[in-house]
Amino acid sequence: MLDIKLLRKDARAIEAKLKSKEPKSALSPLLEVDEEIRKLKVNVEELKNKRNSLSKEIGEKKRAGQKVDELMQQVSGLGDEITGLDQLLREKEEALHLGLAELPNIPMDDVKVSEDKADNVVIRTHGSKPTFGFPHKNHVELNEKLKLFDFKRAAKVSGSHWPAYRDVGARLEWALINYMIDFHLENGFMQWMPPLLVRPEIAFGASNLPKFEQQLFKIRDEDYHLYLIPTAEMALMGLHNDEILRAEELPLKYVAYTPCFRREAGALGAQERGLIRMHQFNKVEMFAFTRPDESEKMFEEMVASAEGVLKGLGLHFRSCLLVTGDTSFAAAKTIDLEVWLPGQDRYYEVSSISNCTDFQARRSNTRYKIKEEKPEFVHTLNGSGLATSRLMVALLENNQRADGTVEIPLVLHKYLNGMKEISLVS
Repeated sequence: MLDIKLLRKDARAIEAKLKSKEPKSALSPLLEVDEEIRKLKVNVEELKNKRNSLSKEIGEKKRAGQKVDELMQQVSGLGDEITGLDQLLREKEEALHLGLAELPNIPMDDVKVSEDKADNVVIRTHGSKPTFGFPHKNHVELNEKLKLFDFKRAAKVSGSHWPAYRDVGARLEWALINYMIDFHLENGFMQWMPPLLVRPEIAFGASNLPKFEQQLFKIRDEDYHLYLIPTAEMALMGLHNDEILRAEELPLKYVAYTPCFRREAGALGAQERGLIRMHQFNKVEMFAFTRPDESEKMFEEMVASAEGVLKGLGLHFRSCLLVTGDTSFAAAKTIDLEVWLPGQDRYYEVSSISNCTDFQARRSNTRYKIKEEKPEFVHTLNGSGLATSRLMVALLENNQRADGTVEIPLVLHKYLNGMKEISLVS
C-alpha cells in the first residue's frame, strides 16, 4: 500500500508511474477523499473543543447555582453532530483505505517504461541452447516411455490441470526440492514449513486481496474463512504481521517449500500441455525482511541465489529485468529467470525475484525499530527459488537422449541414491 503523504507531495509524477503499470490508475479521486477526511477531522476537533468548553462552563455555572438548561441542549446537539461526523469520517477513511489498496506499487526509476512484455530487458544469459542430432521431443512425448507423470489419473481425482507424479517422477521432483532447499540454506536462508491456508488479513498484507481474490482457492463456511496459498510468499509475509522487529535482527532471510494453488491455469494452448501451467505446483520460495537501505543489496543476493540453482543444474537461461507493464502489482522491481524449453521452442519463466519496498509492510503493519527511535516500515522481497514444474520440463527436454532416456544432472545424484539417468519403462 502506498503512503498517502507521498501521494499528496507529488501526485502528478507518481500517477504517471502508476499508469505505466496499470493504465487505469487515478489519484485525484483518492486525494479528494483524503482532503475531505482532513477537513472532517478539523471540524470534529473544533466541535469537541467547543463541547469541552461548554461542559466546563456548565460545571462552573452549576457550582454558582445558575441555570444551565440551554447550555445542556447545546452540548447535546454538539454530541449528536460529532457522532454523525465521526461515522462519516469512518466511512471516508474506509473508502480511502480500499482505494489505496487497489493501487499498485510504484516502479523504481531503473525499470523500463512499457506495457509490452516483449520489451523486457535481457541483462545476462548463462549457457547456450542445446543442439540435438535427432528429432527431440517435448516432455509429454518423453513421458510416454518414461512414465513420470499420470495426467489421466490426476484428472480422474481432481479434474484437468492437476498433476500426479509417479515413481521416478515423484523421486526426481523430491530431489529437486531438496537440492534447492540445501542450496539456499548454504546461502544463509532459514527454512520454514508454513501453513498452506491463511486468513484474509494475511492475504491482504501480501497484496493478494482484494485485487486477486478470483485467482485464489478458498474455504469459506460457518467455521473457516481461509485461502490456499498461491505461493509461500503469502504465508512467510504473514509470519511477522503487525510486528515491530528489532533493527539488529534484520535482514531476515527465509526459505520454504510448499505446494502452491492457483485457480487461473491460463488459456491452454498446444505449447502449454503437461506441466507447463497447472492449478497445483511445487515451489521453493525465498523471502526477506530488510531495512530500506539494504533492500537493493538483498535483491541482488536473492537473484544470485536463484541463478545459482539453475547454474548447478546446467541449464541455459536468461535473466530479464521486467518493464513496468509486466512488473507485478506489489513489486517495485522484478527480475525473471527464464529457462529454455526445447519442446516448446521458447523461454519460460521459472523464477521471479521482486523488491516490494515497503508496499506489503504497510498493508501488514510490519515495522522495525532502532533502539528508541520511531518504528519504520521494513522492505520485503520475494523470489522463486524455484518453481519445480517448468524446471522438471527443462531437465527432461534439455537432457534427453536419442533413445528417449534422460541424463540426470550431477547435483541431483546424491538425492536419488546415485541414479544417473531416467530409463524407459516397458
